[in-house]
Amino acid sequence: MDAGPAALELSQSQGQGPAVGKGVDSHPMYPCAKLKLDQLFLQWLSLPDSQQLVSNLVEDAKQGKALKGPSSSSFTTPLSPTTAHAIFASTPPLSPQKCRSPCSPVSPVRRQSSSSALRPPLARIPQFYFPGGGAPVSEDVRGLFTARVNALFDPHPQGLNLEQFSSVVQEVCQLPTILAHPWFERLVAGSSERLVGKAAFVEWWSSRQLVAAPATRRLWEVLRPDGKHHLTYADFRPLLQAVLQYHPGLEFLADTPEFQARYAETVIYRIFYTINRSGSGRMSYRELRRSDLLDALFALEREEDINRVPRYFSYEHFYVVYCKFWELDSDHDFSLDRNDLAHYANCALTYQIVERIFEEAPRKFSSGVPGKMGYEDFVWFILSEEDKTTDTAMEYWFRCADLDCDGVITPSEMWHFYEEQMKRLEGLSQEPVLFEDVLCQLHDMLQPAAEGCYTLADVRRTRPQSSLLFNSLFNLHKFMAYENRDPFALRAEQLGEEGQVLSDWDRFARGEYLRLAVEEEPEDMQVDTADEMWGAAAGRSAAGSKMLLEEADADEEELAAVGLGAAAGAAAAADFVAAASDAAGATAMDAAS
Repeated sequence: MDAGPAALELSQSQGQGPAVGKGVDSHPMYPCAKLKLDQLFLQWLSLPDSQQLVSNLVEDAKQGKALKGPSSSSFTTPLSPTTAHAIFASTPPLSPQKCRSPCSPVSPVRRQSSSSALRPPLARIPQFYFPGGGAPVSEDVRGLFTARVNALFDPHPQGLNLEQFSSVVQEVCQLPTILAHPWFERLVAGSSERLVGKAAFVEWWSSRQLVAAPATRRLWEVLRPDGKHHLTYADFRPLLQAVLQYHPGLEFLADTPEFQARYAETVIYRIFYTINRSGSGRMSYRELRRSDLLDALFALEREEDINRVPRYFSYEHFYVVYCKFWELDSDHDFSLDRNDLAHYANCALTYQIVERIFEEAPRKFSSGVPGKMGYEDFVWFILSEEDKTTDTAMEYWFRCADLDCDGVITPSEMWHFYEEQMKRLEGLSQEPVLFEDVLCQLHDMLQPAAEGCYTLADVRRTRPQSSLLFNSLFNLHKFMAYENRDPFALRAEQLGEEGQVLSDWDRFARGEYLRLAVEEEPEDMQVDTADEMWGAAAGRSAAGSKMLLEEADADEEELAAVGLGAAAGAAAAADFVAAASDAAGATAMDAAS
């Protein structure tokens, strides 16, 4: 049956045309594509199955029956895998699949088994986050904890006193024994016997899941009050009271409770200055975990000399901070105004930076009095001023220099502060350093990401050289000291007595403490080493020589006044100076021996 041309004629006469090429007619830009589709359609129409299909459709159309396309399973050809879709649908057909033999279809079960055989089994990832608390404790760890607890508590069925509880803190909890005092008071609160029982200790320790917890988590739980998720100043006061009461290096403060309170206050401020980076006064567990407070507590337990623990607890550091504040507080109302702070370090700071500090740009004052800086604010200031390499100090001074608070220090903002530095240099008869030279030097040293724009990331990345950025703008003495620095002497100053590297704050506190000690007790101060003895004796001999030289000059003028010749007067003065020098040398040798 030759139905191909007749069917084609019928379809064209009815205005339907081939459905495949209908969309291409509206695009005259693609004539080749239309010719190709027509060729494929004619080739498909010449097939016997296609002719039979078209004939059946024509008969159904004549009889008025509904046209139904064949299913894909009953009629498929290589050239037209989805013939019915092409004729009766408006969406394009899916891409053809490879022909498979109907007698051997690939079942989904076989496909899954073959893929699973090729892929290795997934490794089980252990759980690393436990919302309810710490990780599950193994039986071995729990058994070791129970054995240690029984060994210390069983000989004392009534409970442990403070001294015995210190052994539990050290051996079972593996924490510094200084924590036993505030912890003991928490456990015996409301008890008249003041004894810690075994059941109470195990219940407190296990309820917080501390059997296998890290040391910082144990420290956090010991310091943290129940129901709180942060630490405040008040939470550290019991710890500092224990340090003042039991550490041998602070026994001399027993009779001065006012200095005990100031020491504890200063140590707490220093702890929060270093650890509480947000400056909110609420220390989180994350901040405590990243700090070195636990190491400082262990060092405090090992050292009897508290001044050998420079982190937080050194009494010498407290003495320097408190005396500096007392020297500036002219009216002794325990607060500083602008004029008081301007006298810091012999007026080393510019008035512009003092004004920015009292505008509370770097930090909000805690004094509660407008225009007054309290003791806590001064601790923040002096720690930031004397060591500009810490993160807190960099943020402190960066906020001061960033006048428009856009996170970038520009040359115009730098000139706002440096203009006063140049005027002060001219007033001291010093050759001022041009602002352009300072900019070039800072750019070469800090290498900011954007030329002329210094961000906080640039400052942190180039520490400790970045401290020059702030010293050149705010501190005249340190800026001049840097311009006239000796790199070899600076390297020697950075090393401590035992060869350890000292921070800027450690070096400043050590030098200031020696100065304050000499001013307070100049006659009773003992010099330990022979070098220092020789230096002191040489200094006294030099002072004596200077006095004798002045007397010799006076004698020379008297000789000239009575009519002696210049030669005779000079000879007499030279003999007198030689005798004075011999006497001064003998005095220095006697003092050194």
